[in-house]
Amino acid sequence: MIFRVLEITLPVFAIVLTGYLYARLRNLEMEEPNRLNFEIFIPALLFFVLSEKIPQDFEFGGLALGGTIVVLGSGLLLLPASGLLGFRPTAFLPSMMFNNSGNLGLPLAVFAFGEELFPAAVVLFVVMVCFQHTLGTLMLEGKINLQVFVKNPIFVATGLGILANQLDWHLPVITVPAIEMLGQVAIPLMLIALGVRLTSIRFDHWKMGVWGALLCPLSGIACALLAISFIDLPKEQAGLLILFGALPPAVMNAIMAERYNREPELVASVVAVGNLLSLFVIPVTLMFIID
Repeated sequence: MIFRVLEITLPVFAIVLTGYLYARLRNLEMEEPNRLNFEIFIPALLFFVLSEKIPQDFEFGGLALGGTIVVLGSGLLLLPASGLLGFRPTAFLPSMMFNNSGNLGLPLAVFAFGEELFPAAVVLFVVMVCFQHTLGTLMLEGKINLQVFVKNPIFVATGLGILANQLDWHLPVITVPAIEMLGQVAIPLMLIALGVRLTSIRFDHWKMGVWGALLCPLSGIACALLAISFIDLPKEQAGLLILFGALPPAVMNAIMAERYNREPELVASVVAVGNLLSLFVIPVTLMFIID
């Protein structure tokens, strides 16, 4: 079992560590590679998986509901904790609700459950992205910019992919390999970007960071177990939902907290400590959910 867990986690964390060490050596800037990833590679991945890899009879409604319960339930569950810890809820709760379902969640899903369950991981990633750019923006900015749905390539690719899937539309065969190859760049680049970003996150408020880093996976797992108790999910999808709940806060939380000036130092510490703590949380979680 321990060897199986290492098989799943070591490749993922090794790529993150590669990005971290390379950024330390080269003072690497990721602004342009990240833009390429969010505007080309990730949209290509989402469109390809949603339109070409998800069978039309794939039941993803229950899983999407489960992901929604994890996101919203974590916020409601930890609302009292924000006051006890001295955080403003609008700064603390997004880090508890929006986790690393892209950078860590997608590759971990592939290694843990295989390519056949990757579309299910994409469904959870899409749920997370939709809530982070709507509810998350509302919490931080006080309003929702509806233009984000039109201008954000991830939303556009997701919408087109779902539409193509439901209408049984497929790309010309000659174009599929190009779209697939573009999508294959997304996950390794997300892991490298995570490692690079961790070089710039500070640990000034590490004690608060530890509290946040512990509460994020605990609340996520609790909400995942609650969802599984009344949603009839296949065994592997249930395991995937628990893994989804155990993921650490997304690095995007630190970026958005800085952008909207919502206690950026505290949020950065929660994100940094949370991702470090995931080195222990994720392997332990995997030991309970994989055969």
